[in-house]
Amino acid sequence: MRTLTSSTLIGEIFIIGFAGLVAMKDPDLSTQTVWTVCGIAMFASLVLCGLVTRPGGIALGWALQGALILAGFVVPLMFFLGAMFAGLWWASVHYGRKIDEAKARFAAQGGGPAGPSPDAA
Repeated sequence: MRTLTSSTLIGEIFIIGFAGLVAMKDPDLSTQTVWTVCGIAMFASLVLCGLVTRPGGIALGWALQGALILAGFVVPLMFFLGAMFAGLWWASVHYGRKIDEAKARFAAQGGGPAGPSPDAA
């Protein structure tokens, strides 16, 4: 699960940065405010890469997804991109757990990187 969720979060770092570039064109927003908010969101996404397997890590990831969708009030395209990444987040969590369960079952059956050992027979 960690690989899939971390990949999604890394992609979000780029999306947040690009959204910051678009938000800078808004005359009502100062450059400092835009990059402070974007910098915090980018840093949070990076930190979450290491926290996804810890208790509460997935919930924090969902909170970040919600924040990205809400960013659509500043950059309207973020409504779409935030929803798209929320879907990717769901898929990363859902299918990542299935992959982890399959790996655990395989390991419990005596399988490994090279399969069962010849001494097992």
